[in-house]
Amino acid sequence: MARDNYIFTSESVSEGHPDKVCDRISDAVLDAFLSEEAEARVAAETFATTNRVVIGGEVGLSDQDKLKDYMERIEGIARDCIKDIGYEQDKFHWETCEITNLLHEQSAHIAQGVDASDNKDEGAGDQGIMFGFATNETDALMPAPIQFSHAILRRLAEVRKNGTEPALGPDAKSQLSVRYEGGKPVGIHSLVLSTQHLDPDLNSDDIRAIVEPYITEVLPDGWLTDETIWHVNPTGKFVIGGPDGDAGLTGRKIIVDTYGGAAPHGGGAFSGKDPTKVDRSAAYAARYLAKNVVAAGMADKCTIQLSYAIGVSEPLSIYAETHGTGEVAPADIEKAVRKVMSLTPRGIREKLQLNKPIYQRTAAYGHFGREPDADGGFSWEKTDLVDALKSAI
Repeated sequence: MARDNYIFTSESVSEGHPDKVCDRISDAVLDAFLSEEAEARVAAETFATTNRVVIGGEVGLSDQDKLKDYMERIEGIARDCIKDIGYEQDKFHWETCEITNLLHEQSAHIAQGVDASDNKDEGAGDQGIMFGFATNETDALMPAPIQFSHAILRRLAEVRKNGTEPALGPDAKSQLSVRYEGGKPVGIHSLVLSTQHLDPDLNSDDIRAIVEPYITEVLPDGWLTDETIWHVNPTGKFVIGGPDGDAGLTGRKIIVDTYGGAAPHGGGAFSGKDPTKVDRSAAYAARYLAKNVVAAGMADKCTIQLSYAIGVSEPLSIYAETHGTGEVAPADIEKAVRKVMSLTPRGIREKLQLNKPIYQRTAAYGHFGREPDADGGFSWEKTDLVDALKSAI
């Protein structure tokens, strides 16, 4: 039986966190190639440390001359990302850090399993399992701890970048421990916020005075009380941030990227991967399906699992779980899911319009729980399958 009264914790990290700097650069490389060719192949990994960024992995375009041209643009793409994030530190500056591009052409052996041919549909880019999750505890149908951890850092980034709070630096982490009563989130038990600051003379109390109004603004009314435990910059000063303070790597924040630990994760990271990689596209499809199941009133919570084999187009399995909250049997949801959406790699890409340069914006503050964009970004957050799912039951 599920617990009704408990405390659950999730964390988020800002766009200036070293790992998120790397996610951003990897997704910016992906967007650049997709801008040139909708079927571009990209698997870009980034490593960042003091005064240095290294980008490696595989890329592919049908036109080899254009591929060479885009390879020459990689350094500028990386510098633009670092500049937009806001790094102008002595030992990590967008203008002066060393950029090394080790990207190379995609392996022909991988391509032969993924590419469509005359006698078979395009196969999955890899084997693996992917999970999607939704819950009606927030308007975005996301778990409250991760949703509001993201919201805090997104708001602090806004006021930092628009000049309202110039003392704040790009690197930051948040963590919320949320109290649940009757299975619903009702308040904040404790809050942790660590943010880089550019003035070395500021202390923890000074930082709390800066950030508290914005934290109060984004949290639901009444969730912060006199009993809420605050830890703001608990180690004291936080002046050296970003890759100069700690090395970063693409794909190390997969729980931050998804559901904050409130639901399973298949293990594959998202950033830097084109949508033939089911690590990414099928995880988006699973979230899309789970969200629509909850939006349709079929369950208060829903987990969808998909599994794939490299070179095979159809998913090997579809699993649904409603955590004791379902109005519809999970087996019936599994059958309905197959009816309303093709879950081949190409079917997913076409339904969710994933062959677009929409990925750089996903690199921080979560891939889920965001508003769909007019240009197709966050298309997997739409709830336009509700009627089809109801009809399929």
